Amino acid sequence: MAEVDFKQANENYAASFGDNGKLSIPPSKHLAVVTCMDARLNPEQFLGLNLGEAHVIRNAGGLAKESLRSIIISQRLLGTRDVIVIHHSDCGMLTFSDEQLRSKIINAHPGDSDVSEAVNDLQFGPFPDLDKSVKDDVAFLKNHPLVLKEGKITGWVYEVETGKIRQVA
Repeated sequence: MAEVDFKQANENYAASFGDNGKLSIPPSKHLAVVTCMDARLNPEQFLGLNLGEAHVIRNAGGLAKESLRSIIISQRLLGTRDVIVIHHSDCGMLTFSDEQLRSKIINAHPGDSDVSEAVNDLQFGPFPDLDKSVKDDVAFLKNHPLVLKEGKITGWVYEVETGKIRQVA
């Protein structure tokens, strides 16, 4: 594993930080972005967002259900209205089932009943159909009673092969 000098990287970042410490807490574009934690995605860059303009909520697969707590805080306390859900091509969530991952974890800890019990309580949220997963997440948010109805909720797919996005919901 390559060692990264985080301290030096931060020194370089801080040297050109400028007035960023004066940005307001609420995002200026009143936007929340839900997307995947995949290291190949740089949502601020591919959406043309600057620091302070949007909340970017990331998790494995960019799942709306897992992001719900953050969306509620973003909307109810920090003034966001619009939500965009972005899943992506070549996502790891397309490659397994809950049962496959559970078995892998249990097999790595043979005889450990605590691990077996804990992993059986988890839903990892894999999905076999990329566009459908985006549409399902958008529908989930639009129908959730705690998500505000004043803004737009849209769904997109980011193509890791080209850097382009396409709207699916």
